[in-house]
Formats: sequence, structure tokens, C-alpha cells
Amino acid sequence: MPSKDKFHDAVKNALIKDGWRITHEPLPLEYGGVAMQADLGAEEVIGAERGGRKIAVEIKSFIAPSFISEFHTALGQTMNYRVALTHSEPDSDLYLAVPVDVYEEFFQLEFTQTVIQEFSLKIIVYSPEREEIVQWTN
Repeated sequence: MPSKDKFHDAVKNALIKDGWRITHEPLPLEYGGVAMQADLGAEEVIGAERGGRKIAVEIKSFIAPSFISEFHTALGQTMNYRVALTHSEPDSDLYLAVPVDVYEEFFQLEFTQTVIQEFSLKIIVYSPEREEIVQWTN
């Protein structure tokens, strides 16, 4: 099993605080003979009678020296997971979780914003220190 991202527990705790129930850790995905794992699967807790939205979350810390290299990896994983999720969990949305400082510094650049729009990336912005969700983007 792949190692957990540095901020894995911070994002998990932030989602729980935000009203989500962690259903998978990691979330197994398989399509076309290829098996992979997103970091988390979660379900929004709405009430005892009905389930809420389902999400898959790929957590990234962006702690390597090159943000663009980390972004390439995150984008590739996200695209692969999206294909698998569409076939195995079509009622789930896929989110890329990134730290707030990286979101404010790198994800606001014109290039990054263009890629986010072109690929319709959904992003969770989190504070690793406070273990809180700062922003959801669709």
C-alpha cells in the first residue's frame, strides 16, 4: 500500500469536522484491469434516513521543491482516478486537496487557473495547521 501523504490526517480530520463520514481509507478504484487507490472516500452526513453526497479525495502536500512537478503528478493521478471513478462510483465527485498556502501562491497563477478550468478540477483547500477546510471549489 502506498504511503500516506504528509497532511493525510489533517485533511481527514478537516473533512470530519466539516460533516463528512470517512468511508474508505484508501478508496480502491479499478477500471480496465488497472487497480489504483485514491487517498479517501467520504460521504456527507445529512441525516439518519438518507445518505448524502459521496466524494473521493486525492490529498497533496506540495512539499517538494518544484510545485509544477508536484502539480503534474497530482493532475495525472486526478485524471486517472476520475476515469476509474466514473465507471466504478459514478455518483461520486473527485476532489484534489491542496494546502491553503499552495492554493494562494501557486493555484492562483494564470497557468494553474487555466489548467483547473480546462480539466474541470474540483479542489478542497485545507489548513494543515488548523485541520480545517478553508474552501471548496467546483
